[in-house]
Amino acid sequence: MPRKKKSYEAPKASWLTTYGDMVTLLLTFFVLLFSMSTISPGKFQQIVVGLRSPLTGLPPSVLTGGKSLAEEPLITSKRGVYEELMRIAEEYKGKITVQEKDEGTVIIMQDMAFFEPASAKLTVEAKELLGRIGAIVIEHTMNVINVYGYADDRPVPADSIYVSNWHLSSARAASVIQFFTDELKRRRSIERLADVRAGRFDPDYFYDPQRFYPIGMGDWPIRKEIEALQKEIEIERNLVLERFKAGEISASQYTASLNELERRYEARLNQLRNVYRRIDILIKRERAK
Repeated sequence: MPRKKKSYEAPKASWLTTYGDMVTLLLTFFVLLFSMSTISPGKFQQIVVGLRSPLTGLPPSVLTGGKSLAEEPLITSKRGVYEELMRIAEEYKGKITVQEKDEGTVIIMQDMAFFEPASAKLTVEAKELLGRIGAIVIEHTMNVINVYGYADDRPVPADSIYVSNWHLSSARAASVIQFFTDELKRRRSIERLADVRAGRFDPDYFYDPQRFYPIGMGDWPIRKEIEALQKEIEIERNLVLERFKAGEISASQYTASLNELERRYEARLNQLRNVYRRIDILIKRERAK
């Protein structure tokens, strides 16, 4: 009579219970760490673009971020710098704004007499402000810095050395950079002379002219806003004319309404011109070579 085969019994995997408990505890621990951490927008953006490129099949380029995403923005990487900029902005009562964009950190300074009329010569007030802001953003980063110059809609004088507002705005951007790389560099070298002698501060390193790029915006930004303003006023004029034709208002009321619209247009035009007394400084994520 044949022997009965013994049935095979699988070993009891009691260790899986302990292993599962351990993995659960580790997961809970890391979730706790993540919940107490602060997500860096700059790093998060790098991860998003890094995942997007292989999934979409598109190679990295300047259009999708490219090299500009290699550096974290100034605001998220250096909170002390941002806080100092905010303190200066509070002193100037809303004339300075700091924005974080895809390409980097933008410092917008407006509604101030940065230049003499129809000129690229910096005023004393402008040099004081640019000196304070420049010492912060230049000496705490080695990123590329773009400076944007502007002009308003009024044509340059006939005897001006500038052919157009485009030339004037470019010269204004170049004047700011020259101030940074020449006058401010000398001033900071004297103020930090002890650091220079001790080797703790190298002005040639931070104030390298190759970091800076002047960009003239011309008068097209303000002209776009003026065109929108003109269309708005024209619509209101047509409405007033229709009311007059329908007999809803008298001739004197019609004239008074037109005069009021003209005054409003001039007031808002002057306000726009004050806004475009402006300088923008962009600290790019791209590190200077």
